[in-house]
Amino acid sequence: MSGELAGRCIVITGAGGGVGRGIALACAREGASVVVASPRDNGLDTVKLVRDRGGEAEWVCCDVTRRGDVEDAVAGAIDRWGALDAVVHNATRRRSSEPIRLDDVDAEVWDDHASVSLRGAFHCAQVALPHLRARRGRFVLMTSPAGIEGSATLPVYGIVKGALRGLAKILAREWAPFGVTVNVVSPLAATPSLEQAITEDPALATRLAQRIPLGRIGDAETDVGTAVAFMLGDAARYITGQTLVVDGGRFMGL
Repeated sequence: MSGELAGRCIVITGAGGGVGRGIALACAREGASVVVASPRDNGLDTVKLVRDRGGEAEWVCCDVTRRGDVEDAVAGAIDRWGALDAVVHNATRRRSSEPIRLDDVDAEVWDDHASVSLRGAFHCAQVALPHLRARRGRFVLMTSPAGIEGSATLPVYGIVKGALRGLAKILAREWAPFGVTVNVVSPLAATPSLEQAITEDPALATRLAQRIPLGRIGDAETDVGTAVAFMLGDAARYITGQTLVVDGGRFMGL
């Protein structure tokens, strides 16, 4: 396959479904070889979709809370394709969209959110840096409106997603001398969890669309995935430490 990312290898965490799968498909469409790093074997379905389109992908069982799993994912990329050009840390807690009051948050809930989003990002950054430095590569973290404007119903999710923006700015400054860019993407896209929420509340789709100036919920591959692929390519080589909001205009207060 040819495209803006031809000849590059990208590790994407949480790419077994949803936005992560969309990113994997979009990057593969641009020619990248993709390591689908997910804790469940739905990552094999993503690999099949990529390969059915003529792309290259491998699945690595990866729980980002475990440093050894992240090391295996990066090693798999190096062993299979000889280099690592980019990492997209998309993995998040499976129950991240469940409302909760801060008063009801216990240590287990806190640790679950923080370990996937923050510890996972820390592992990805430390493990990947030597390889990204060698290739003047890219590092992308995924945030959320909850981490930009706050959320009354998703307090811990908002905290960890907001922290990722701070981490990106820190890494962008630290890694700039190496030619490695670090950015954040905040998506709004149709995902299985959103579809389930709409099934439970059919009016939700209309209410949400009314709050989006472009009038529709984004597609994980063609809207969000292509934006992430752009951030990983040469056209974005002079962009670092920034948050790109891909949500049809719903949030304009960045």
